[in-house]
Amino acid sequence: MKIKDITDVIERFAPLAYQESYDNAGLIVGRPDDEVRQALLAVDVTDEVLDEAEREGCDLVITHHPIVFHPLKRFNSADMVQRCVERAIRRGIALYACHTNLDSAPEGMSWRLAALLGIGELSVLQPSEGDPRAGFGVVGELPESLPTVEFLRRMQQRLGVKVVRHSDLVSEQVRRIALCTGAGASLMADARRAGADLYVTADLKYNDFMFPDGEFVVADIGHFESEYCAIELLFEVLSKNLISFAVRKSGCSRNPVNYFV
Repeated sequence: MKIKDITDVIERFAPLAYQESYDNAGLIVGRPDDEVRQALLAVDVTDEVLDEAEREGCDLVITHHPIVFHPLKRFNSADMVQRCVERAIRRGIALYACHTNLDSAPEGMSWRLAALLGIGELSVLQPSEGDPRAGFGVVGELPESLPTVEFLRRMQQRLGVKVVRHSDLVSEQVRRIALCTGAGASLMADARRAGADLYVTADLKYNDFMFPDGEFVVADIGHFESEYCAIELLFEVLSKNLISFAVRKSGCSRNPVNYFV
């Protein structure tokens, strides 16, 4: 099957027009008319993921994060990005990324994370100007109020989160939950306006935990942990639309952040 037949399916679900200006989503290595036999889904392109792709006979790796964000001036294996791109070219492995376009697509990343946490009645937290159905983050309701600590434990259990960093637990119960996968500090004001009891995201800085100022709780579950659901989401999109094409979920897609607990 040609690469463009596969990427067309992804881009119907998450059009490249939805990506942010700083992003590099799309086909990074390979040509649209190249023939591929099997795709591997991962969060990042790493040496381990490329090892797995070669071992399993996958000649297309589809990730959430683009391996190339900034222009490359050299290909001499001086760092992981150069090494992996050079290796992919040499071994004939195409690389494709579905990043902020998947984040902001209707029914995209934040929708999937909310479903995993049992949050329903969802609406977009920060709608796109061009398409109100699209945008970053979601806000919704739990079927019933839960003790705040119990919801934090639910996130740990369902998402495999080792550590949850959070602001002061200013309320004993939560029901209205806002969330944004990845680095979502910029949406905290949106979460406040949406009346959220708790806002879940990643990559919060020290001062971000002061922002709620007693009005709601913010929780940082980790960047990888919030976006690991990309693998399952992309698998579902491709499997439903390309019945005859083989798609594998990476078993080597891992968190680069380690925790000493």
